Amino acid sequence: MRTYVRMIVCVYLPRFELAVATGEHSQVGRQTLAGRPLAVAPLPGAEQRVGEVSGAAEARGVARGMVLGEALARCPDLMLVPGDPVRVVEAWEAAMRALEAIGAALEPARPGLAYFEADGLRAVHGALKGTIAAARRALDRPVRIGAAPTRFCALAGALAARSSRPLVLEGKEAQRWLVGRPVELLGYRRDTATLIEPLTRLGVRTLGELQRLGRAALTDRFGAPGALAHALACGEDSPLRPRRMEECLEESMAVGDASSGEALRRVLGVLVSRLLARAERRGRTLRAATLSARLLAGGGWRERVVFRQALADPERIWLALSVRLLALPAPAAELALAVERFGPPASDQGVLFEQAGADPVRSPCFGAGPARTEARPRRRGPAPSAHAARLSEAIAQVRAVAGQDAALRAVCVDPDSRVPERRVVLAPIPE
Repeated sequence: MRTYVRMIVCVYLPRFELAVATGEHSQVGRQTLAGRPLAVAPLPGAEQRVGEVSGAAEARGVARGMVLGEALARCPDLMLVPGDPVRVVEAWEAAMRALEAIGAALEPARPGLAYFEADGLRAVHGALKGTIAAARRALDRPVRIGAAPTRFCALAGALAARSSRPLVLEGKEAQRWLVGRPVELLGYRRDTATLIEPLTRLGVRTLGELQRLGRAALTDRFGAPGALAHALACGEDSPLRPRRMEECLEESMAVGDASSGEALRRVLGVLVSRLLARAERRGRTLRAATLSARLLAGGGWRERVVFRQALADPERIWLALSVRLLALPAPAAELALAVERFGPPASDQGVLFEQAGADPVRSPCFGAGPARTEARPRRRGPAPSAHAARLSEAIAQVRAVAGQDAALRAVCVDPDSRVPERRVVLAPIPE
């Protein structure tokens, strides 16, 4: 009987944000293909660092995240393109939905980079080659694809692959191939991105050199990121965590002359009322929302807002969102509001402490007559089922703010160990 090895497919759209900002069929987009040094300009009011850069700018020493002054000093003829985070999110969402239409359960890393497991698609598309071909047809744009047993190996393969030919690495071959890859690959992981600079100063150039340093030495020097970097260099990685499918509920409006100030806040109030009145909401509360705008001067602005608790009150939602309008970098031409994550139905939102009934308390009366009876509420906490429901709601809200790893539980595995780190481990709380 033939056995199949689990394969992770990495889909990488090179310089996705720059391609969206320039436009694929515009004159500036053609200049990108012609080899002009381009970079995404920082948004007004944000930190002055350039975004994604073209290949010509990268050859001149300009890198993503570099300070604008240093980038212009290295490349005086660098052409800055206004960034458009709104169009980037829309284009990336369309690309992810196209991949999910072929049956892929995606784990997005950032715009232009995503992973999915190919084993579950064998019955639909046949072998791995058929799955990769289906993903390429779904995107219908230049894409680099790598496949390997782990997420990090697949990423390394996608970065080294050509647009017309995927790179497939299997078994021990993937680990041997990973040894010669540059240490800059760690920059694609948020937990290990900060290690590139100190490792470069120490003379570590490849993942093989990093692997030979040993996990104990890296953990002692860099802590948990060092241990993770060594595990990645050895070909180890955590399982995929596909994104949760959420309904897309959005309202937008051209603001006209109400491009700023109090008039813009009134437009926001109209969007909130329209969004809550949609039948697709089905009485559910809003846990997180996205406020975006297209600017009159070009480009866009986008702000993610997570409420302190799931809300369905239009006034409270408007108050939480109107404060974010102060961060608008320029007058807006269009304002949009979208639901990013729903909460439970509004009927399930109870008070923090319920008063379950009242105990009659007899108090003495001054003078003649019978004793007076007063109704005093019982001081009870919530019922066990209500307490569990509220705890689950609190965990869901924390995860909406800080991610899936924000709420963990401590599990005792070796209480008699002399090493404190081995006594207790952190595990995710099931939803």
